[in-house]
Amino acid sequence: MIAPTEALDDVWRLGGGDRACLERVRLIGTEPVLPSIYRVGTAAAATTAASGLAAAELWHRRGGRRQEVRVDLRAAALAFRAEHYLRVDDGPPPRSWDELAGYYQTGDDRWIQLHTNFPHHKAGVLEVLGCEASRDAVRAALLEWDGPGIDAALGERGLCAALMRSSEEWSRHPHAAELATLPLFEIERIGDADPEPLPPAERPLGDVRVLDLTRVIAGPVCGRELASHGATVMRVSGPHLPSMAPLVIESGRGKLAAFVDLREESGRQRLRELASTADVFVQGYRPGAIAEHGFSAADLATLRPGIVYVSLSAYGRKGPWSARRGFDSLVQIATGIAHSGAAAAGVDRPRPLPCQALDHGSGFLCAFGAMMGLLKRCEEGGSWHVRVSLAQTGRWIENLGRIDGLGAADPPLEEVGDVLDTLDSPFGKITYVRSPVGLEETPPHWVRPPVALGSHPPEWPPR
Repeated sequence: MIAPTEALDDVWRLGGGDRACLERVRLIGTEPVLPSIYRVGTAAAATTAASGLAAAELWHRRGGRRQEVRVDLRAAALAFRAEHYLRVDDGPPPRSWDELAGYYQTGDDRWIQLHTNFPHHKAGVLEVLGCEASRDAVRAALLEWDGPGIDAALGERGLCAALMRSSEEWSRHPHAAELATLPLFEIERIGDADPEPLPPAERPLGDVRVLDLTRVIAGPVCGRELASHGATVMRVSGPHLPSMAPLVIESGRGKLAAFVDLREESGRQRLRELASTADVFVQGYRPGAIAEHGFSAADLATLRPGIVYVSLSAYGRKGPWSARRGFDSLVQIATGIAHSGAAAAGVDRPRPLPCQALDHGSGFLCAFGAMMGLLKRCEEGGSWHVRVSLAQTGRWIENLGRIDGLGAADPPLEEVGDVLDTLDSPFGKITYVRSPVGLEETPPHWVRPPVALGSHPPEWPPR
């Protein structure tokens, strides 16, 4: 069984951190903190503490004093389900979950999950199934398919779905074998550049510019975390792309939000201009999609030597599913997590984690990797590529070991007031989960409220 301090040690050392720094971290609390057989609190504490420690080291490198990092397992786990506690004007946020999304049985008594929350994904699923847009029609259509057949058919079309597999079945999948050869994350030098020491600043990431080309949860969590330590984060979206309103609100704290249309040369030129003076470039689109527009890691290392480029994917950079689209819940069901949860609970339908732990864990790992890349740039120069995937994060969580935690409480909103805060925004009064990272000298916070996508011009504010 891996303790929270051991999990943090593994993450910190994999990122190239000095082990002596771990003496300044305090992890408080014990498992279980949420109803799960998986060590969700351990995963949450390790990833959030690693990110906080990287921020503390950056601030020290800029002339600040050494500081202690403190993370409570319960607070970290609650931050991993922040979207569950989001409120707008004391009521629920706008609904964006599509009525067709969810679990269905196939003709061979297998379970499959459909993710139809974006209109083009929904239209594609209905086209493959050849049915109308109602749950009854989708349910009947899926009974005409066997599980592996419809899983393959939807995957080949680039649609978002996953068949529930046991951990044993997943371990025999060709992609699982490839995934097993990869570490939790990677930080690779991809180009030469002179060292860039960061000047003194009031906050760890003061005057650091971050381009955030991500969607849904994991990638936006990375940008939000960097913003909490003072970075100037610009979330760049296409004006034609769909979004999920509650997630825009929840992950938009601290960010500018601009539209850039990469289908047009003028938009690509604008993004090149922004990237030429950026420090970090985070992208979470389908593997290869951003590269097709001229913004691969190699392209950015040429355009802006010294860039820290962060790539987020669903299933990792190698293997037959490397280009497959996916979301946290789909990766959970495909790789055995939801099956193991169901077996432990004695139920016959998928039982996922009690939070989007793959999303949030990956988001904090992306932020950690970005900050470690900046530290490396300070010390030795170079351009750096950070790679994170939901599937690698899920595999790590599974390897942390299991606990008898199904009897733990599922904290309702009225019992988590100690981790909540409020702010005014264009959406109304937002109630949100505070950062679980405790820093003595530079406590994380956000200076900008969430705003609608495209609210700002695609221009950096003056440093």
